[in-house]
Amino acid sequence: MDIDNLVHMANRIGEFFAAMPDHDEACEGIAQHLRRYWEPRMRQALYAHVVSGGGIGLSPLVLEAVRDRMVLPN
Repeated sequence: MDIDNLVHMANRIGEFFAAMPDHDEACEGIAQHLRRYWEPRMRQALYAHVVSGGGIGLSPLVLEAVRDRMVLPN
């Protein structure tokens, strides 16, 4: 997985949800989108990027959603 591409895609999703007036709803929307539409390898790679590298390149909203709300596949 190309982490730069995953970060770019995640940030684009974050841009869409950032327009929501409720911060918690926006974070949950990002996490829910990632769970529904990203395959497990993509989610695992993004989460590993957050854990190992601090999520460099991710917007603060996306970083929060991935770190605090995303449920990883087994």
